[in-house]
Amino acid sequence: MAVYKVEICGVNTSKLPLLTEEEKKELFVKIRKGDREAREKFIKGNLRLVLSIIQRFGAAGENSDDLFQIGCVGLMKAIDHFDVTMNVKFSTYAVPMIIGEIRRYLRDNNSIRVSRSVRDLAYKAIYAKEALMKQSEKEPGIEQIAKMLETTPEDVAFALDAIQSPVSLYEPVFAEGGDTLYIMDQISDKKNLEEDWVEKMSIKAAIDHLSERENRIIKMRYYEGKTQMEVANEICISQAQVSRLEKRALKVMKQYL
Repeated sequence: MAVYKVEICGVNTSKLPLLTEEEKKELFVKIRKGDREAREKFIKGNLRLVLSIIQRFGAAGENSDDLFQIGCVGLMKAIDHFDVTMNVKFSTYAVPMIIGEIRRYLRDNNSIRVSRSVRDLAYKAIYAKEALMKQSEKEPGIEQIAKMLETTPEDVAFALDAIQSPVSLYEPVFAEGGDTLYIMDQISDKKNLEEDWVEKMSIKAAIDHLSERENRIIKMRYYEGKTQMEVANEICISQAQVSRLEKRALKVMKQYL
């Protein structure tokens, strides 16, 4: 992406230096002796690593400058804790440190605030689920996870649900032939089952002007509250076709009204 090749946080990314493994070793010797200039040079020599990592989080919708700064925090923590005697490349040690710092930032700055205790329970539940899967080689139920954590199934379900990221109803889930299906297209219209807005707005007359198939689709969608997938299965066509016919039918009805 072009944004990573221009300037982030005042850093011209096209001019970032590259360090050889030998240079890194020499700089680390100086860093451990308290050489601030060597530390600064080492940080600049590894900024490309930070940039490559933050590209993985592009779908998070966060400002790239913010992610870059958080990634740099993770990089500096990796430098401060790296042990040269471990006989591993610095990048091997630094990558999980940087990713962890960014994930922690995204988790703690979620638009929906979740208490620390709920988040902790959710992550414990995730670890417990993985442990149980290794033991039985099948996915455990909420009851099993709750028993392992010595808590209630309701608390586990609530915690796992709380850390889920919100999704827009207009999030596309499928596209075929120019017809895009959105999450809202797969939600039943339960509210309108109990209201008489259709009769009040004289839509019945407009529905009667539709073709037999379109008439049936509109009634199933808005009278019976069925999803597009349920309609598609019942009349034996694809969901994309249902979406296309529904849109055309609504357009005809609007013109009639």
